[in-house]
Amino acid sequence: MAPTRVAAIDCGTNTIRLLIADAHPDPDSGPTGWRLKKVARRSKIVRLGQGVDKTGRLDDEALQRTLEVVADYAERIQATGAERVRFVATSATRDASNRDVFVDGVRQRLGIEPEVVSGDEEARLSFAGSLLGAQGQGRRLVVDLGGGSTELVLGTRAPEAAISLDTGSVRVTERYLADGVTPDAEAAARAHVRDLLDRAEGVMDLGATEELVGLAGTITTITAHALSLADFEPDSIHGSRLPLGTVLASCDAILRSTAAERESWDYLRPGRRDVIAAGALVWSEVIGRVAERTAEAGRPLESTVTSLTDILDGIALSLADGGAQHDG
Repeated sequence: MAPTRVAAIDCGTNTIRLLIADAHPDPDSGPTGWRLKKVARRSKIVRLGQGVDKTGRLDDEALQRTLEVVADYAERIQATGAERVRFVATSATRDASNRDVFVDGVRQRLGIEPEVVSGDEEARLSFAGSLLGAQGQGRRLVVDLGGGSTELVLGTRAPEAAISLDTGSVRVTERYLADGVTPDAEAAARAHVRDLLDRAEGVMDLGATEELVGLAGTITTITAHALSLADFEPDSIHGSRLPLGTVLASCDAILRSTAAERESWDYLRPGRRDVIAAGALVWSEVIGRVAERTAEAGRPLESTVTSLTDILDGIALSLADGGAQHDG
């Protein structure tokens, strides 16, 4: 069977990403049954969600920045001859009162209808992407820590329970840490995350977690710090398994870091420097809660796993699978 060339776009609160890949059916590739051979992968920090938590609308300059990247991605998709294209917009667009302006702008530039997906669909796509090449058979808790929302999905080969929480690196920064990490601000931010984790426990048993898998830019950056990398090295980061204590120590170091320290870390992209402390705080709270619950269940979690395959790959897989699809 000939491969299908697909193009997936994930437009989040902080970053817009493109994956063009050839999808090959491959029963030996793991739970998904597909293998994606990358043709092109691009990522641009645009901060589409700038101020959305406060104003409830997409900022005009943020809209312009993002639509410029959409136009560039449209040219790349056209040039590579992708047969199926899917554009997925997540937290910031979901929350914005003027999201129709953005949807119309994407449609004009890309020629397809962008999808503003629910938190549940975002979680499902993240879980699917995380399974690419996965080897473990145990129950995994997949955590996609974004700018405006954080998805928690528990399952083995398919999601058994999922929830989308209104917290993330940009949202926590704007709401609590805009003036720096003071003791009061940190305490308020942690209380916010803990309240949301209480809500998550209403729909899933965190103590059933056998493998904790972290996705997206905040967690991959924290992993780079924990590995003491000189630069962002995908081969070192993807699939890395680190002791909880090591990851939590990096979260704390990032939370306490100075602007000069953050600028010196080559693996930390400039557009993430001002929100990485908040992201580290959220990740540390998730790890702490899961560690507590698994210990109570008599199966203490000892490590985290970082995956570079995530919602973007999940979107591509949905096209390969014959799910939501649009002819390019």
